[in-house]
Amino acid sequence: MPNFRIFITESFEKEFAKLSKQEQKRIEKAKEQLKLNPFVGKPLGYTFFREKKIGNKRLYYLIYEEKVIVLLVAYGGKKNQQAIINAIKASFQEFKEEIEKASLKPIP
Repeated sequence: MPNFRIFITESFEKEFAKLSKQEQKRIEKAKEQLKLNPFVGKPLGYTFFREKKIGNKRLYYLIYEEKVIVLLVAYGGKKNQQAIINAIKASFQEFKEEIEKASLKPIP
């Protein structure tokens, strides 16, 4: 299986910039793991929508198998979990369109 390319949304990029260096490192490590196997996280109602626990927080992402892309969409704690999941589910179509346009920034 080829390595997946990792993309991020603009909102994820802004959120990531606000995190501590330690949290950023943890996410970077998770990204490396997702490149090799994006299905490591827990599915959230769909095979392509998953969360990966990183410490006491969760990294939310979407898998586009046909394009070999993982899209990182959110990162947050347990107390915001349901709100984040609902917001992502409501935006599935928008994320898909962004991936189709490939207007997102790939991460090396």
